[in-house]
Amino acid sequence: LWPQASTGPLGVALRPSLAQNLDELLASAQDWAANTAHKSESDLLLVRIPPEWISAAVAPSPLLDWVLLFTSSEEANLQEALALTRNVVDRHPGARVGITIHGAQSREEAETAFGNLARASREKTGRDVRSYGLLVDDLDVYRAIVAQRPIGLAHPQSPAARALRDVAELLLGDIEEDAR
Repeated sequence: LWPQASTGPLGVALRPSLAQNLDELLASAQDWAANTAHKSESDLLLVRIPPEWISAAVAPSPLLDWVLLFTSSEEANLQEALALTRNVVDRHPGARVGITIHGAQSREEAETAFGNLARASREKTGRDVRSYGLLVDDLDVYRAIVAQRPIGLAHPQSPAARALRDVAELLLGDIEEDAR
């Protein structure tokens, strides 16, 4: 059910990588960015890093400058997100870590989960994590996946599409603030 490598209906390109580690992924991302810079209206490049690569990172990497972790509100997943946060800030002290809670049954559940994770991060790492909102559990997400269409096009008024829009606005707001 994963989308094929291509440019989708929103102008966003998906490009799988054969990288086997963080250094190879960085080289792949840099090559792709250099080869597509003249074709794109945006210079925003998002890279999905397997969590085990974050845990295995022994040296700073530009890919860890700004990390967005997705986690559910379940305790085991929150602990995993905390461990990844610790790995990032231990090896890359200048990194920013953001958290998006997904699959929560309510806003209160997501806020409580983020609050617990933020407190634990402050206690264990001395660093704050930033909230990048929540992605609600919504049947329309699964329908959009099966249809291989973005949730924002398949079901634009769904709670999940609105939540994803909120997360994107938070990210873009911080990117614009950094550019100033």
